[in-house]
Amino acid sequence: MTGNEIPLDKVRRNPQDCAAGLRFAVCGLVLLMSGCGNYADFRLPALSQASRAAVVPRWQTDPEPVLGRGPAGAFDSVDALNPSVIVRNQTGVRIWWNLYSGFDGTAWHTGLARSIDGVLWEKLGKVLSPDPGSWEGRYIAANGSSLEVGKEIFYWYQAGEPPRVGLARSTDGRRWRKDAQPVLPLGPRGSWDERASADPYVVRYGEYLYMYYLGEDRARRQRLGVARSQDGVVWWKLRGNPVLELGDAAAFDEQGLGEPAVWASHGRYWMLYTGRDRVENRRLGLAWSADGVTWKRWSGNAVLAGDRPWNAKVVCDPTVEVEGGRIRVWFGGGDVAHPAENIHGQIGRATLFLDPVEKPAEKQ
Repeated sequence: MTGNEIPLDKVRRNPQDCAAGLRFAVCGLVLLMSGCGNYADFRLPALSQASRAAVVPRWQTDPEPVLGRGPAGAFDSVDALNPSVIVRNQTGVRIWWNLYSGFDGTAWHTGLARSIDGVLWEKLGKVLSPDPGSWEGRYIAANGSSLEVGKEIFYWYQAGEPPRVGLARSTDGRRWRKDAQPVLPLGPRGSWDERASADPYVVRYGEYLYMYYLGEDRARRQRLGVARSQDGVVWWKLRGNPVLELGDAAAFDEQGLGEPAVWASHGRYWMLYTGRDRVENRRLGLAWSADGVTWKRWSGNAVLAGDRPWNAKVVCDPTVEVEGGRIRVWFGGGDVAHPAENIHGQIGRATLFLDPVEKPAEKQ
């Protein structure tokens, strides 16, 4: 389990959404190929080959958190994790907005913080909470991904038991309008995401939005897949999901994957993701792709692990901003190995550089 997901013992069997009669029968025949619901074959847009070069990752990490937990009784008093950072131009000034997840000991909520540099943050309070009278239940309305769409902020977030992805919209970041039903449902019976669709991360390339997300099957394997949409509401899942499998035995990500963050640079698509080992330590892995669908791990090792007391056991929940030749990364960290919460979670910051590999000089 990753970040703020519902504990596995709370995940119930998925009620099937396929209609009765002929449609149900047809779904049964094609289940192994596609499943019920919206499925498609696609790739992300081709990137320029001219900028593609061999690179090696290099990190600069702030030693201390940039956003800590709140005081006793606050919505983020136990954990502050899962940052989702976007930059908005307001009257000619660049403002960083951070929709992050706060745990109060009972439920996960979404809070808002703002910054003029991405380092010093001003908390503006809780802006989203689970609605027990709806599909969301009581546990979570957080662990989301934000993106500016037109004049609004779209925020895709995790909620429900079992987990699914919902959508909320806002013009000011404080007042939100939720869609009545999840926009990314569970997969059909027997599929790779029949028990959970969670950890959304949405990016825009060309005419489409692409959502990378965690899926969980009945064997409780948590892997990563992708869906695409033109409006952020109706999503088509990739027929060939998942796009990233579990790591090898004894690897840092053998137990589960989650919380992907995707961007394009240096002629490739890149993904930071959270990997879980068998004792629930969490660290970040790096993968790359030419088309956003077929992914290769950078290596079998984590690329970012905790090296300070505050993040000694957990580094998770990356969100990124590409700024010239560097990638700014905000992430969650904690000092307790646990798959979900009560890890003394705080939010840190790092910068990732993808340095070109120098070619050896030719012999004269």
